[in-house]
Amino acid sequence: MGRTATFDRADAVRAARGVFWNQGYEATSIPDLEQATGLKRSSLYHAFESKKGLFDEVVENYLAESVRPLLARITSEEAKPDALNDYFATLASSISSTDRHPGCLLIAAANGPVGTDPVVSAAISGYYDELFATFRAGLGRARPHLTEAETGSQARTLVALTISALALARTNKTLALANLQAAQALLAVQD
Repeated sequence: MGRTATFDRADAVRAARGVFWNQGYEATSIPDLEQATGLKRSSLYHAFESKKGLFDEVVENYLAESVRPLLARITSEEAKPDALNDYFATLASSISSTDRHPGCLLIAAANGPVGTDPVVSAAISGYYDELFATFRAGLGRARPHLTEAETGSQARTLVALTISALALARTNKTLALANLQAAQALLAVQD
């Protein structure tokens, strides 16, 4: 019979998330994960089976704790018509408030070899789909006069600006913020 885990799995995943988010999947080593989580290599492998298994849990944790709470502000029943604009203001504030913003864990993964892994690729595609559906909903609330085609087109533009901003956040804060300002300008245009 195996030993019972004596660590908090969620805490270990959160600690690993910080390392993967800051360094990227490929640059993160098992010793990095040992140091961050306080777990020995054997415990990491016993609990998560592999570095990739841990990363898969990190991705789900990232979506649940970092991405979806922000998106829920746009889609909740109590959301205001300007909730989508507030989303872009929140992203801009987050990027502006740190010297070095880590960008988006999923976008960073998409641009590395791990992005071709079927599980990670599906998570990235799902993230895009969630952004698109959320932005469509937010546009529907903010601009009910738009046609379905116009709403879809504007939602895709906002997704593209978001992904671009989050990809640039790590390396060029000015360009990232310019893309978020462009998203807000698009929302401000009166049809």
